[in-house]
Amino acid sequence: MTFSHDSSGSSKWSLANLRRALTCAGLSRGTFRATSFPTVRYLLSVLILVFFPLRWALWYFKNDKSKSWTENLRLISKFDTVEDFWALYNHIQQPSKLGFGCDYCLFKDGIKPMWEDDRNKLGGRWLMTLNKQQRHNDLDRYWMETLLCLVGESFDEASEDVCGAVVNVRPKGDKIAIWTSNCQNREAIMTIGQNYKERLSVPIKALIGYQSHDDTSSKSGSTTKNMYSV
Repeated sequence: MTFSHDSSGSSKWSLANLRRALTCAGLSRGTFRATSFPTVRYLLSVLILVFFPLRWALWYFKNDKSKSWTENLRLISKFDTVEDFWALYNHIQQPSKLGFGCDYCLFKDGIKPMWEDDRNKLGGRWLMTLNKQQRHNDLDRYWMETLLCLVGESFDEASEDVCGAVVNVRPKGDKIAIWTSNCQNREAIMTIGQNYKERLSVPIKALIGYQSHDDTSSKSGSTTKNMYSV
């Protein structure tokens, strides 16, 4: 196994070498998707966090009518290690426990969870809408899987197009979305959508759609058309 060196002189594996090592050990991507054992299933995500840390920021939005939208958006914490990720995750409320109108947003550090951010404005989102019953059965699990997809860079090279993810808790039905940087980058978007749907074990016949932020911001959610679907 070869190592590369960063400017500080520390050693780390290349992402390709890490995947090759896991494959040689019998831990191919198919193994992770098929296994029911959480320790093995999340190993790749954990290893990528260890060797290829990427700084993330978790935001919280509370729907206080007396404040502006930006005043309601609050940065909770930033992390770039496995320990900090799990410490943060284990010490905040699950989405199903949040009040209506509240959001969690996990974005790469330097990208704000808003359409107007330079890294978001040309992009869009894979959007999954949950019914009321799914709040208790699926919401928390889906959100955790979404976080692990992001921090574990589960979309291979297409992970570079990922900006972040948002969970919206709403009376009529909750929503989870993965935001990407360029709505015209079809290859990356489809890779993300297909892998995400498989990761969440969404039934094949159940479609999830991708919408551009430009369309979403100019129309109501019910009339926004999907650019892509899987």
